[in-house]
Amino acid sequence: MRAATLTAFGSPLQVHHVPDPRTGNGEVLVEVLATCVPPYAAEVFSGERRYPLEPPVVPGVGGIGRVVSVGPDATKLKAGDLVWCDSTVRARDDALTPDITLQGWSSRGEGGAKLAHYLHDGPFAELMRVPTENVHPLPGSAAADPARWSALGVHTIPYGGLVAGRLAAGETVLVSGATGNLGSSAVAVALAMGAGHVVAPGRNRAVLDLLADRFGARVSPVELSGDEDTDRTRMAAAGPIDLVVDLLPPQAPSSATRATVMTVREYGRVVLMGGVGMLGGADLALPYPWIMRNSVTVRGQWMYPRTANVAMIRLIATGALDLAPERVTRFDLDQVNDAVAHAAMHGGPFDRTVLTLGATHLGDG
Repeated sequence: MRAATLTAFGSPLQVHHVPDPRTGNGEVLVEVLATCVPPYAAEVFSGERRYPLEPPVVPGVGGIGRVVSVGPDATKLKAGDLVWCDSTVRARDDALTPDITLQGWSSRGEGGAKLAHYLHDGPFAELMRVPTENVHPLPGSAAADPARWSALGVHTIPYGGLVAGRLAAGETVLVSGATGNLGSSAVAVALAMGAGHVVAPGRNRAVLDLLADRFGARVSPVELSGDEDTDRTRMAAAGPIDLVVDLLPPQAPSSATRATVMTVREYGRVVLMGGVGMLGGADLALPYPWIMRNSVTVRGQWMYPRTANVAMIRLIATGALDLAPERVTRFDLDQVNDAVAHAAMHGGPFDRTVLTLGATHLGDG
């Protein structure tokens, strides 16, 4: 098969022929049709983000494909099924605290690294082997545009944070990082899940206006000044805020996260999902008395539970989350380095860069 391989950090991806994956029991072989290229992929491949990838590796984060073959443990999947392949792989030998790897992308701790060594390669290839439990059937309607459906790899992440924060219908959510790729997804997903109101802070006025135009009165954009106290006052005025979900990138200062966290109401919840502090800088400092006296819940969430995949597929299939307004730019496998560069320059709201393989060469949407 043909694949795009990262041979060394800082080197362009190399498209070449590699051996077809060999599947074992508990695995499915999938023909890859489409996979989103994250806006920060160039930072990963350069080594700037210091992800625990081990070159040579076929990278990528999940994708849409067709089943080629299944193992003996599959009772419903069959060859030819159109499926979503979830990149979040959990070890099977610890149900309480399983080690986790993002297949072809990242891992957590020593156990995650061990798992990544076995499930090393991702979807930047014509074929991929995937654990059976990470393969999810898609509705027939997805066959019309698999590239657009590959945005599942984006939307499932904030969905995981909203579920972790126990979002209830009608509540007000503040999305920290709302003008970014993941943050704007969180705005759309929160509304699709029944949030009554979303507070969307950011410095980019044009993006804030875009969010307001798309979602109307259910979104309150808040233009930030950079002054922590001023910004906290402005955001809190749009409340009361039941839930804060932070999706700020590694480059953001911890003061920006603190300003959003401290807008949450008494008995409110905070979910931290971003990359603040991953590249150094000050730790997030929150006042103990404020957390205690206001009975605020603060928790971290990396990725999402396995059930999130089915839930997101349903939200899209029913139209609760509309993918039609998203801008999708497609690149062939031979254009993979162009795709990585394009993604880095087009990481704004609802802007998808997609690597297409197989039969999904349909033109830009």
